[in-house]
Amino acid sequence: MATETGEPDLLTIDELAARAGVTVRTIRFYSTRGLLPPPALGPRRVGHYGPGHLSRLALIEELQHQGLTLAAIERYLRRLPEDLSAHDLAIHRGVVASWVPDGTEEITHAELERRAGRPLTEDDIGKLAAMDVLERRAGAGDRGEAARFRVDPGLLALGTQLLAVPASLDTVLAARTVLLDHARSTAHELTRLFHEEVWGPYEAGETDPTEVEAMKSLSAHMQPLVVQALVTAFQRALREELRRTYGTGDDGPD
Repeated sequence: MATETGEPDLLTIDELAARAGVTVRTIRFYSTRGLLPPPALGPRRVGHYGPGHLSRLALIEELQHQGLTLAAIERYLRRLPEDLSAHDLAIHRGVVASWVPDGTEEITHAELERRAGRPLTEDDIGKLAAMDVLERRAGAGDRGEAARFRVDPGLLALGTQLLAVPASLDTVLAARTVLLDHARSTAHELTRLFHEEVWGPYEAGETDPTEVEAMKSLSAHMQPLVVQALVTAFQRALREELRRTYGTGDDGPD
């Protein structure tokens, strides 16, 4: 997320804690363990945190939901390249979250805005709902402070950044339809291919007996493997399309 001047959105430790839904004490603890990089020091040596810190906190939360210990999370984060952007960290979080049980929270409108770090209009909420970041809870009020929402905390940070993109709700819904249609088609074809070419011969006893355990392990870990492959393939395809359209592999038009 960026300010209106185009500068990165810098946060104090209190603002970072509010946006991430954690305590200041937790942030300081993570920093002492090396899970978070140090903040940039501003005037009067006040620490300022950026989008990368927010994305890293969301990734740590997902790894905790998966059951990793703090030591295991430290090892996981150490293996990541040091120059990963907030966007790259968000992709890592999305891959981890794809096979982690639902970790959504139900929060008030005021808490939603506190987490987002900005006021949210009805159009903003509509866009976040279209991106599956949140869901308005029935019977909790339709507008204002009485409204309650079921929110994916990790996706909220990414969705809030996407609100800065000048796209209408219709465009967001159209993009969501494209993604869902292609995702369903891909999932169907991959499942068919796995069933016909891999699982079918295994069930028919045509697979080498020495490969039985490998087959069981593969079937148990299919989802994360497929998700990682899809994310990697999509990233490469998107870079190619952006390069072809705008002459860059990272950004859109200036």
